[in-house]
Amino acid sequence: MLPKELAWAEEANCAITVCDVEGTIIYMNRRACETFASHGDLIGKNLFSCHSAGSQEKIRHMLATGESNAYTISKNGLRKMIYQTPWRVDGKIAGMAEISMVIPEEMPHYIR
Repeated sequence: MLPKELAWAEEANCAITVCDVEGTIIYMNRRACETFASHGDLIGKNLFSCHSAGSQEKIRHMLATGESNAYTISKNGLRKMIYQTPWRVDGKIAGMAEISMVIPEEMPHYIR
């Protein structure tokens, strides 16, 4: 069972996938599991095995430097924003989290 502090993630309207520093997937919320259902249960699997060499290099760079990565994609007729960022325990990088959300084709942009 998910700790109460993380229960929000399970029903979030975005896909959340979390891995450790070795690339082993340690958590996927409901939406992420639905998104990748055709690949089976990915928890415990290594995400490097399903990414290109270029993507693997980018992930390793983020895990080494603590930098984040953001981009948009079009997939299955939907436009998505992908945000990848390292997560930390006691200030030390412990892995990476990816948040994938469906976004509209046109989005307002505000300067505040």
